[in-house]
Amino acid sequence: MMAVTSSCKEGTKIAMDNGKYVRYTPEQVEALERLYHECPKPSSMRRQQLIRECPILSNIEPKQIKVWFQNRRCREKQRKEASRLQAVNRKLTAMNKLLMEENDRLQKQVSQLVYENSYFRQQTQNTTLATTDTSCESVVTSGQHHLTPQHPPRDASPAGLLSIAEETLTEFLSKATGTAVEWVQMPGMKPGPDSIGIVAISHGRSGVAARACGLVGLDPTRVAEILKDRPSWYRDCRAVDVINVLSTGNGGTIELLYMQLYAPTTLAPARDFWLLRYTSVMEDGSLVVCERSLNNTQNGPSMPPAANFVRAELLPSGYLIRPCEGGGSIIHIVDHMDLEPWSVPEVLRPLYESSTLLAQKTTMAALRHLRQISQEISQPNVTGWGRRPAALRALSQKLNKGFNEAVNGFADEGWSMLESDGVDDVTLLVNSSPSKMMGINLSYGNGFPSMGNAILCAKASMLLQNVPPAILLRFLREHRSEWADSGIDAYSAAAVKAGPCGLPVARGGSFGGQVILPLAHTIEHEEFMEVIKLENMGHYREDMIMPGDIFLLQLCSGVDENAVGTCAQLTFAPIDASFSDDAPIIPSGFRIIPLDSGMDASSPNRTLDLASTLEVGAAGNRSTGDNSGRNGSTKSVMTIAFQFVYEIHLQENVATMARQYVRSIIASVQRVALALSPSNFGSHAGFRTPPGTPEAQTLARWICQSYRCYLGVELLEYEGSESILKTLWHNTDAVLCCSLKALPVFTFANQAGLDMLETTLVALQDISLEKIFDDNGRKALFAEFPQVMQQGFMCLQGGICLSSMGRPISYERAVAWKVVNDEENAHCICFMFVNWSFV
Repeated sequence: MMAVTSSCKEGTKIAMDNGKYVRYTPEQVEALERLYHECPKPSSMRRQQLIRECPILSNIEPKQIKVWFQNRRCREKQRKEASRLQAVNRKLTAMNKLLMEENDRLQKQVSQLVYENSYFRQQTQNTTLATTDTSCESVVTSGQHHLTPQHPPRDASPAGLLSIAEETLTEFLSKATGTAVEWVQMPGMKPGPDSIGIVAISHGRSGVAARACGLVGLDPTRVAEILKDRPSWYRDCRAVDVINVLSTGNGGTIELLYMQLYAPTTLAPARDFWLLRYTSVMEDGSLVVCERSLNNTQNGPSMPPAANFVRAELLPSGYLIRPCEGGGSIIHIVDHMDLEPWSVPEVLRPLYESSTLLAQKTTMAALRHLRQISQEISQPNVTGWGRRPAALRALSQKLNKGFNEAVNGFADEGWSMLESDGVDDVTLLVNSSPSKMMGINLSYGNGFPSMGNAILCAKASMLLQNVPPAILLRFLREHRSEWADSGIDAYSAAAVKAGPCGLPVARGGSFGGQVILPLAHTIEHEEFMEVIKLENMGHYREDMIMPGDIFLLQLCSGVDENAVGTCAQLTFAPIDASFSDDAPIIPSGFRIIPLDSGMDASSPNRTLDLASTLEVGAAGNRSTGDNSGRNGSTKSVMTIAFQFVYEIHLQENVATMARQYVRSIIASVQRVALALSPSNFGSHAGFRTPPGTPEAQTLARWICQSYRCYLGVELLEYEGSESILKTLWHNTDAVLCCSLKALPVFTFANQAGLDMLETTLVALQDISLEKIFDDNGRKALFAEFPQVMQQGFMCLQGGICLSSMGRPISYERAVAWKVVNDEENAHCICFMFVNWSFV
């Protein structure tokens, strides 16, 4: 702020010292403002052209116009900075209020725990003193019965439902703002103006529970509307049907709902809920949406059990939404469920007993979705190949929904199981229902119909040990050639291309190049969408040649190794090169869910198929609390599902192909998982050597040696040749290498460089040097580029460049130098951007 102000004063002082200060007329200001909106920083030639085109500016010298633009940019920068500081101040004020309320709640919880501790200590002493007196036991027992709430009978009448709703509201508020549940802050979730909020999980409570508080830039009514539409943000939610709606005398609304959740893996049944939802406005203007199951009500409304679903229980949960001063809302979210873990194999019960997993998949997902919507409203723009954020969200939902449908294979959607070949490791389902094929049987402009009239799904699940899900998923994403078959990819792509295709033939070693094209990402980068271009993947037939490139729409989430309890998922679907909004989406992919390390499910192998070794017990321990808080979780369950469109007369052949293909993928994943095991990494478990030619270690040495040779100082402080690459990789300044070609492209980047460009090592080579600079930056770069080849280095002043997603990046300064190999021949050009940040 001080630098900007002094710059403005300096510009004015120059104009006045020259004795040529001009008071601009309104017409002159209007003409200058028009040019400013077109080009805030016009060149000298453009300013002279403006004087020639606008006679009203003829009495003003170009130098004075230059000063006017300097002052105008200063004022604009001051305005933006003031607006930003006001927004941050509002966030901090609201966050301070939220933290004070949380502090009050914690103090009440401490007081209650102190009281309970004193009470139980006294009871223990009394029991010890009167070991022969059984009356003490009766007194304690009667006291316990007195503390247990007795719910009066409820019925389906409006009065009975309102009584249930009011009771639900009271219990929900006691969890959201009171001390009914002992909440423990979730690891890694620290409050702040840019954080998702305050997230906590339950401790010592029946079922699983999670609680979150946060700020969103939306009004309470809009927040409630979004949260009620649970399938739009809760990826595991299959459907929510409103059975009945009643209005209450106090202006509230009671809804009876039937909700179904997808099963996360093929080894467990799906869940459903029979719910009451109560929406009301409190005296202080807060909006409350609370819910609970109606399973245990006497003579109340009932919903018969559904086939292939386990009826779970939602304990009093909901949303408390309060208007925030200056706009936006403060929201409290509570999710409390009993997911009936007894109904799944014992090794999978952590999925249903982990409050951390519930917080990640439900509570935090709601807050993230609200923040995403708020950002899209406040910063409306078109991203992702000309598509608006709402269209990209719709594509994301289609990918998730299609993958969940494939994993679950519900009969009411038309799925039926094929007979096994004697080995139960891979399950095959087929679907030829008209509703399923409606979006696939499309006609194309050249007269070809689509190739299939049925869908086959091959799916399997297996247990992984000693492999972090995030690392395994990143490998599967970046190294598709290690597990995929090019012939299968070409066959799948034919479903959305114009024309038929024969059965695929495995073509080992013929995998083409893979280019990752970023498309969109969420506000916290926990999920991102991209287009995968598989080059030179043509599928040949005698009578036709399919196009050489294949495109996949891919959605990736859960790649952050530091996130606790995060489900890692990679889903993809072939798309046509036109990438139309109504294109059929037939997703396949992987899902890896971490399991609790404390559960006893050991195995002599790194990866095992679970289908033949697990048995579901008729009953089990309904454990309380949460086991997910222990560090060092080494087990996870992976679910694989691949879908193929085919012609019905080829079903037997396609089934054989699909079964063999999924088995080959399982074998590849087992091999990769064994290689990625931390025991094979030693002390560098989280560090992967970046690929490249020459070897990355050698390239890192060349980079540092060339920097020392041309600039006379050391680039890095390191010890031993083996640590050069690691030190360079973790350097906070962005280091990028580009080729010495007519159109230079990037060939290597450290972690900061990948973060700055918002890309990966695989997709890096698709980004050219000129793409990251604007017009002024390109002119300055190319003007100074010969200096690098002659002198060996050059220094660039601070400026603005662009990431691969189009986001502007500011940097304090940049250095470029020529990298020479051991024969002193030029190998590449290396750039280092110092103190960069997103604008």
